[in-house]
Amino acid sequence: MELETIADLLLDRVGDDRAGLRTRERTWTWDEVVRESAARASLARSLRTDGPFHIGVLLDNTPEYVFWLGAAALSGASIVGINSTRRGAYLEQEVRHTDCQLVVTDQAGLELLDGLDIGVDRDRFLLVDDEGYAGRVASHACEPVRDPSITAATQMLLLFTSGTTGASKAARCSQGRLTRLGYANCAKYDVKRDDVTYCCMPLFHGNALMALWAPSLAAGATVTLVPKFSASGFLPDVRFFGATFFTYVGKAIAYVLATPERPDDADNLLTHAFGTEASPEDRSEFLRRFGCTLIESYGSSEGAGMIKLTPEGPLSALGRPAHEGVRIVNPETLRFRPAAVLDEHGRVTNAEESIGEIVDTEGAAKFEGYYNNEAANAERVRHGWYWTGDLGYVDEDGYIYFAGRSGDWIRVDGENTSALLTERILRRHPDILAAGVFGVPDARSGDQVMAAVEIPKGTTFEDLALPAFLSGQSDLGTKGAPRYVRVSHALPTTGSNKLRKKEMQLDGWRTDDQVYRWVGRGEPDYTLMTDEDKAALREEFLANGRLRFLP
Repeated sequence: MELETIADLLLDRVGDDRAGLRTRERTWTWDEVVRESAARASLARSLRTDGPFHIGVLLDNTPEYVFWLGAAALSGASIVGINSTRRGAYLEQEVRHTDCQLVVTDQAGLELLDGLDIGVDRDRFLLVDDEGYAGRVASHACEPVRDPSITAATQMLLLFTSGTTGASKAARCSQGRLTRLGYANCAKYDVKRDDVTYCCMPLFHGNALMALWAPSLAAGATVTLVPKFSASGFLPDVRFFGATFFTYVGKAIAYVLATPERPDDADNLLTHAFGTEASPEDRSEFLRRFGCTLIESYGSSEGAGMIKLTPEGPLSALGRPAHEGVRIVNPETLRFRPAAVLDEHGRVTNAEESIGEIVDTEGAAKFEGYYNNEAANAERVRHGWYWTGDLGYVDEDGYIYFAGRSGDWIRVDGENTSALLTERILRRHPDILAAGVFGVPDARSGDQVMAAVEIPKGTTFEDLALPAFLSGQSDLGTKGAPRYVRVSHALPTTGSNKLRKKEMQLDGWRTDDQVYRWVGRGEPDYTLMTDEDKAALREEFLANGRLRFLP
């Protein structure tokens, strides 16, 4: 019998001696995981005050994060996953918006929050690496119980997501929805009790929670944790834990494939993984090198269940619409788009007619909404339909494809980053007259951030000292720095003097203006793109089967 809440799933693991959680240093049985969660639930209840029972968590992927997820489930609280890549005023805005009563973090997180007014007093912080923390938790050890008021409708997660307005949005997720996702994703991604699931994606993200942690809990599989994703550490970790399943975003796969190939790469126990935005070429190469099948699908923190997996379908397709209510819609006319006609390379030949927003005409009732943001709720549910904010198309055989995201949000390494925020930061520069920021396709997966800046005549790009300027902006997150910078003395504008961002986005790095590119990791370091560089980059898109993403 399927249970209805995460609290029920946890209590069902009491007495379960199978390994429930592992790090490189220690293993906890499922029974121990539940008891650790119960102690923190008791601690949370003792500290509860009036108002929303929201607990902010700012941690890497550590056992404490998992124990506090369980604590929230048993106590009826909601975990607010604080994104550690945010900075400054943007981070302050996100946390303050969610009305946290407590913040669970460590010394590193405390430094990140230092000086920010997040609406939580310092004495309401629980530092997991503080000397007295372990004793405080131990004093609340108790037999695992659930708060009697908990139902399937009890909110458990507030997951920061993003939309076309650029404002912070926290998607609600109830215990019932997360439980249903746990069961559904066990079936969809074939997660069973004898699986060992490797969690390298951040636990503040729906990917790790909905596609790995919840299914692992439902199946009783073993969850293995590493603090952060590491391309060089991926295969050693997988071998150390004996992992069979993991979740990913496309750029992570590209990073792993960029590591030197070895003859024994396939000497591991991985069988399958779930994620988004890995190219068909990378999926084939990953299977060849590591013997692991990557399962691509579509979903979001707000909703899921819109796509039916079709292993027999085209590699670049998401699958088929799960039901008749999943349609491609022209948002202006509300008419359904006709099928896309693809050429021999898989490129859409009738893009203007066939590409539209992915809409679930039957999904409005399933959408649980955003916390304290009625405007964003109204953007998602219009005319009785659920609007994803994502673009797509359906081919003549009924397969559905992803075609990008609308609005001023850019998907970088599986994370949404705000174009508006980067624009505002660039405009602080004394020699930047105007700035437009937008996403351009990455040659391997997802998007990259590109900026177009207008500077005074007589000023050069070198005069801007842009790398040093960007490094000095405390509120520029790790994903927000532009990879491409277009430099002009007169950017294209509309009659009302607004920048023509869509036009510049279509041009991308293929403009006649100078474009500087930052390749690699670490601090920004830009070099001028030559015609040869642009031609080589186009060939890279071609080699990776992504030429269709270049307008």
